[in-house]
Amino acid sequence: MSFCQNCGRLLTESSSACPICASAGPAATVAAPAPSTSGLQPHSAAALAYLAGFVTGIIFLVIDPFKADRFVRFHAFQSIFFNVAWVGFWIVWMIAGMILGAITKGLFFIVELPVNLLLMVGGFCLWAYLMYSASQGKTFRLPVIGALAAKQAGL
Repeated sequence: MSFCQNCGRLLTESSSACPICASAGPAATVAAPAPSTSGLQPHSAAALAYLAGFVTGIIFLVIDPFKADRFVRFHAFQSIFFNVAWVGFWIVWMIAGMILGAITKGLFFIVELPVNLLLMVGGFCLWAYLMYSASQGKTFRLPVIGALAAKQAGL
C-alpha cells in the first residue's frame, strides 16, 4: 500500500500524484494504520466529553487511546472547567437571589423566575453548541475557560 507523503491519503498503484492535494512527491509505502481498539473516533470522543459534564470529561482524560490526543484532551478539560464554573455560578446566583428576595420581601422572586429561565436555556444552548463543534472537529474556545483548557491540553 502506498500513501501520499503530504496528506496521508491512500494512493492507487498506478498514480504518480495524489488526487487530493496534487503532491507529485514519491509515495511512502507503509502499513495500513491500525484501527482504534475502541472504534470511537476522536471527534466523537471529544463531543461525548461534554455529555455528562465533568464526569465524562474526567473519563476521557483517563481512557487510554484518548488521553494522549490533544483534541480530545482540550474538549475534556473545557468540559470540566465549563461545568465547574456553571455549578459555581448557579450557587452564587441562588445565594444572591435568596438575599435579594429577603431584602425586597419577595419582589425579586418575580424578576428572578424569567432570568433563571433565560440562564438555563442559554446554558443549555452553549452546552449543545460545544458538543456540536467538537463533533465537527472544531476547537471553539470559551473566553477564559478555553484558554485554560488549551494550556492544560498542550495546544
